Amino acid sequence: MIPFKLLDSASDHGSSMRLYQRGDEFSIRVDKCGELMNSRLHNSEDVLAELACAHLTARASPHVLVGGLGMGFTLRAALSHVGPRAHVVVSELMPAVVRWNREYLGTLAGYPLNDERVLVLEQDVARVMQEHRKAFDAIMLDVDNGPDAFTRDDNDALYGFRGLNNAYEALKPGGVLTVWSAAPDTAFTQRMMKVGFDVEQRRVRAHASQRGNRHTIWIGIRPGN
Repeated sequence: MIPFKLLDSASDHGSSMRLYQRGDEFSIRVDKCGELMNSRLHNSEDVLAELACAHLTARASPHVLVGGLGMGFTLRAALSHVGPRAHVVVSELMPAVVRWNREYLGTLAGYPLNDERVLVLEQDVARVMQEHRKAFDAIMLDVDNGPDAFTRDDNDALYGFRGLNNAYEALKPGGVLTVWSAAPDTAFTQRMMKVGFDVEQRRVRAHASQRGNRHTIWIGIRPGN
């Protein structure tokens, strides 16, 4: 088997990240924790966006926030479903991930950062939500490995009560929050419900062929019109 080739590495916000390539396959790995994402396994990221956008069909100019750029697959799926008048903000904390999408990874998802509907913020999505009240029709969170995150210790601020309250307040009434996770988390479901979301949980395969690991996606609706 062809070995992976190291393309670049970067240290941002206390995390050491490395980008690898093997043929047309890309891999991002973090510190000593192993692979964070792989370009062949993005079906659940696509579904994360599709489930959110299914609630936006009646909104002609939706304002959408994508938390976590990754390899661009969630962003591309969102752009494919929100229509030409949408405004899509993607918040990515790691500058290296944005740079890698522009220099190496853009071809994977059709260069979504070049879409005129997209605004890129190199900021923590938790801060973006905190600073924007009733601003978004949909928020899609694909940060780390979800509520059971391992890359950054302070991701609890995103998935705990404080983070979920910020997400709730950042949504317009009737808005939708979708959250990606590598694993189920009953306590997280309960936190979403206590914050006020109407919650549904889905299990989705990592690969479009319906092979590979099952990932968890939560759909939370802020009640209202």
